[in-house]
Amino acid sequence: MTAYRVCGRTLPDEGPIELWIVDGKISVEPVRNAQTLCENGWILPGLVDAHCHVGIRYGGGPEDLAGAIEQAKTERDVGALLLRDAGSPIDTRELDDYDDLPRIIRAGRHIATPKRYIRGLAVDIEDDSQLPEAVVQQARFGDGWVKLIGDWIDRSVGDLRPLWDEKILKTAIDAAHAEGARVTAHVFGEDALPGLISAGIDCIEHGTGLTDETIEMMVEHKTALVPTLVNIATFPDIAASASNYPVYARHMRDLHARVATTVGRAHDAGVKIYAGTDAGGSIRHGRIADEVQALTDVGLTPTEALGAASWTARSWLGWPGFEHGAPADLLVYSVDPRTGPDVLSAPDLVVLRGVPRPTGS
Repeated sequence: MTAYRVCGRTLPDEGPIELWIVDGKISVEPVRNAQTLCENGWILPGLVDAHCHVGIRYGGGPEDLAGAIEQAKTERDVGALLLRDAGSPIDTRELDDYDDLPRIIRAGRHIATPKRYIRGLAVDIEDDSQLPEAVVQQARFGDGWVKLIGDWIDRSVGDLRPLWDEKILKTAIDAAHAEGARVTAHVFGEDALPGLISAGIDCIEHGTGLTDETIEMMVEHKTALVPTLVNIATFPDIAASASNYPVYARHMRDLHARVATTVGRAHDAGVKIYAGTDAGGSIRHGRIADEVQALTDVGLTPTEALGAASWTARSWLGWPGFEHGAPADLLVYSVDPRTGPDVLSAPDLVVLRGVPRPTGS
């Protein structure tokens, strides 16, 4: 196998870096006769989309395998080489056999109750007492994560409401932890958050209903936040389509109107924030650069926001960056990737599993 060399600057310290790539792994020790790929560029660990539904068709419903492969290629070409699948209705493990596709960390299927989530996507639990067993099943199917639906519209009351009894949440989350899995939850509103956080959940997706009290709880419990800001931008459209539920529509508009303040306060308080797009369904794949920009718009520095989609996100998910022996998944830019989404989404070179792949190949 051909060995490669890359040299340039990296982040967050903007310091010099020189790496070698051999047998699909990074080496910090020189390798003889290596082919130089970059002499003076910006070199980053592959981007991370920490909320990315490979397997959900754009517009809704399960995707077929060919469609899932195309979704993964779209992510690869914008530099997203590590995807945390936050729930998928199909088994995407066959994609692991494709050397030219991003790595996927799976959360199994969403877990919800009947008629309280998008049809066809979730495993529906008829009774709260079944939740711990369902969590264990999805933990064993996934790659260290389980995804709960924390709240959704309850049409009987016409607004967002929690799905789960707080006592059973503690039992279920403990069961996932016993399996070595972490738990995350979809939450739009305010009411589901205290029970989920106090039960020991590891991450909150969206989090638009966070208050000063629940932000403080997240800091205390070391709960992470993936705000999916490019998805939150669709809340006005969701509200417009919900004319039969005016209370819910007003609530969604209000959550959207204050999201910048909400996420900014969480950041200022010390909540760990990571970048995820919620690609799949209503969000097209390949938008991680837009999410990074959105994070800067709510108060993260450009370096923090990029880290939330690269080196800090990889560490949070248990994946190495540029350590000796780490998988050689990296990006090369001729221009500082913090310049903006147009630059970040167009790496000059993608190295995936140690193989250089010009974007679009």
